[in-house]
Amino acid sequence: MTQDPIVQTSSSRFLQRPEGRISYDITGEGPLLVLVPGMGDLRSSYRFLTPALVAAGYRVASTDLRGHGESDTTFNTYGDAPTADDVRALIGELGGPAVVIGNSMGAGAAVLVATDHPELVRALVLVGPWVRNGANGAIKRALFRVIMHRRWATAMWKSYLPKLYSGQRPSDFDEYRDTIVRNLRRPGYAKAFSLTTRTDHSLAAAQIARVRVPTLVIMGALDIDFPDPAAEARWIGGAVRGEVLVVPDAGHYPQSQQPKIVADAVLRFITTLDLDA
Repeated sequence: MTQDPIVQTSSSRFLQRPEGRISYDITGEGPLLVLVPGMGDLRSSYRFLTPALVAAGYRVASTDLRGHGESDTTFNTYGDAPTADDVRALIGELGGPAVVIGNSMGAGAAVLVATDHPELVRALVLVGPWVRNGANGAIKRALFRVIMHRRWATAMWKSYLPKLYSGQRPSDFDEYRDTIVRNLRRPGYAKAFSLTTRTDHSLAAAQIARVRVPTLVIMGALDIDFPDPAAEARWIGGAVRGEVLVVPDAGHYPQSQQPKIVADAVLRFITTLDLDA
């Protein structure tokens, strides 16, 4: 557990795992929602969405990934499958089942939890979802690994983040990016982030058609991670037989770029579910 005051918050809790601890916070009362960020991000990625969900009567847990935020850097493995196992353990700790909301890589992890442990997942919300490797995936992943080597990963991520926020940026973007950079500059965290960038989404792709819970897919219309964001969203929506929302003037993080649109869509979606059953 880090003692850096930039990161430490009084609301933080910790889930003990075999190789280290996963940090999370939880607020509100009601049916459980578990929010999972993507690589290089923090659980505060959901800082605008969480208050709306809590106000609507839900218990909301937001978690940091391994080697991110306040989670430890002592893990040997990172990526979709290890994250899914942490989410599974967290839902068990908090007394699930839960609706799982995952952004980017967190969406791939959410798919794995829903297919491997369907008794723990009521529904999925996949935001800017990485659930399969793109065309020429091996070549792009190899290049990305070089670019995100731990020696220069912090500087590269700082310069790349504005591109991922194509469209409207949150009012606190500069401050938030600085917080992410300070996190990565702590001993061990750039290495953990670099290892996380090596994740392969082929397992999520192989299992996505097995998703049997209600699913909402949310994609930013300007998300540069995908050649055609709307087409990717439609493919995912078809694979899970779910709903699709393409958010205008938003990139890879619509939950903070267009929080009202996303909150309204998520609340409309989950209120159709019988979460009290």
